[in-house]
Amino acid sequence: MRLSDFIRQQVDRIVDEWEQFARTITPAAENMDQAALRDHAKAILLAAARDMSTAQTASEQMAKAKGEGPEKTPSLDQAGASHGELRHTVGFDLVQMTSEFRHLRACVIRMWVASLESPDLAYFQDMIRFNEAIDEALAESTAAYAEQVNHSRDIFLAILGHDLRAPLQAVSMSTELLMRKATLEGDALTCAINIKRGARHMAVMVGDLLELVRSRLGKSLPIEPAPMDLADVTHRAIAEACAGNPECDPTVNILGDTQGVWDAGRLDQLLQNLIGNALQHGLNKRDVTVTLTGEPEVVRLTVHNYGQPIPEDTIGTIFDPLVRSADEELGQPTTSLGLGLFIVKEVVNAHGGTIEVSSSEANGTLFTVVLPRKV
Repeated sequence: MRLSDFIRQQVDRIVDEWEQFARTITPAAENMDQAALRDHAKAILLAAARDMSTAQTASEQMAKAKGEGPEKTPSLDQAGASHGELRHTVGFDLVQMTSEFRHLRACVIRMWVASLESPDLAYFQDMIRFNEAIDEALAESTAAYAEQVNHSRDIFLAILGHDLRAPLQAVSMSTELLMRKATLEGDALTCAINIKRGARHMAVMVGDLLELVRSRLGKSLPIEPAPMDLADVTHRAIAEACAGNPECDPTVNILGDTQGVWDAGRLDQLLQNLIGNALQHGLNKRDVTVTLTGEPEVVRLTVHNYGQPIPEDTIGTIFDPLVRSADEELGQPTTSLGLGLFIVKEVVNAHGGTIEVSSSEANGTLFTVVLPRKV
């Protein structure tokens, strides 16, 4: 009997073995009923049988074995993906879920081989096709499971970031009130300043974390454009950056008309991150140059510093989330989560602009942002 026919004929018996094996996966399976334990097993097996009965050329078979085949089995993929999502929901880990497929594969082959009286060369082809179908279902289950894990993590980060804002605000406001109402001197004043500065850094990191989660959950960065002058925001951003770095003294060049319709708060985020990045990685905190150039349709913003150049093999990924520089990886002090430049890119995209970066030891590092005057 061909394997596809055997699966159709013995599907209930095979699913019984699936259920028995799934019941041994504890503690997740301890509170699962029969329907949950047998979840999608029959659908996966019958879809695999249909796939095996479909004609397939040698080239299609090679492509499918590599996961490159354009033709898939929708019912098999859907059943596999749904199985991965539900196994995540009930508490299976990824290893436990994949062990179900390993057992299913072994179970079907063992039962089928035991039923054979006169093996035929075509049966080996059946076995290959069955393995391909199970691999396809496993791939879909794993992808769906991983997506659920990522989604759950993002929800957790969103809740964490949101809930952290209230105590941070309380710390910041209490410190501000203490510095206004009490006469602090010496070590007491230093401690209060450090608390205020630390709370500000943490607030920035929490804000960056929430922006990351928003983007990962499929939501674009919200902006509220209004007429403004980018030069004003730039001066404020530099003043705030220098408040935490008293030794810094950036050079600011304003050329032409720098007015447009943008979100002032978002551009302040952009500037804070670019200037902070230049101060952190620059060779000299006084050797940072910020230039605004008004052009007919756009305003061009550049932030330049000298220092260790960005390696060529990483310059293409510096705007990716959770990417940290080499000195941060080596344990140098930092308040960065590796989200600053990611936020910069998101702000630029929300305004319909572009951002580029060049970096060399001779010419330094230059970030160039081009913003259309109106979103």
